[in-house]
Amino acid sequence: MNRLKHGISDLVELFFPSLCVTCGERLISQERFLCLECWYDLPVTNFHLQPENKVEQLFWGRVKIENATAFYSYRKGSNYQQLIHYIKYKGMKELGVETGRKFGYRLAESEAFSAIDVLIPVPLHPKKEKKRGYNQCLYIARGMAEAMAKPVVSDNLYRKVFTATQTRKNRFERWQNVEGIFDTHRPEELKGKHILLVDDVVTTGSTLEACAFQLLKIDGVKVSIATLAFADF
Repeated sequence: MNRLKHGISDLVELFFPSLCVTCGERLISQERFLCLECWYDLPVTNFHLQPENKVEQLFWGRVKIENATAFYSYRKGSNYQQLIHYIKYKGMKELGVETGRKFGYRLAESEAFSAIDVLIPVPLHPKKEKKRGYNQCLYIARGMAEAMAKPVVSDNLYRKVFTATQTRKNRFERWQNVEGIFDTHRPEELKGKHILLVDDVVTTGSTLEACAFQLLKIDGVKVSIATLAFADF
């Protein structure tokens, strides 16, 4: 039976080879999603080791954040923008988990992020999640949580208002678009927790700011932020 499975797998691979989502080269045995060269060349920020980094600066004077970081940075049109695109729109949940796991291993070694109690992915509105079929931030958070040995809570913070896409909005319009749209189902369960908010990509930080603002209404809550990517435009 195993020989048959391997034979079928080899046949599928012959006619429909797995390709690296960033460079498009054919993946070889043991490679998943990205080739080893692209994983190696990932433009990692190491912001988790840098106080007052670019992601932290986004929130200065806006909302109290303990620590903030992003795994890697990209510019528009970069091959690594494709990595987020595949996780977010192409249904590649396992790529989200795998990339989150690699991110989580780095955060686990950081003193600044070792004190967090729970990871909370930025929620989608139910209508958007139903249309997309999944929340990509949840899968990123699951990979991170596995590496950090921390729990994920995905059913407490929720988006109560459906909003239009943020893609073509400026910073002020983005903030107006998300102001007051988040709430919690059971705030008492989060009292005194240090929460790590997880998102796929940060540009202006408006959505994360709105999430953090709501969570910080709960007694004793601290909020840190970790995003998979930083859009360094």
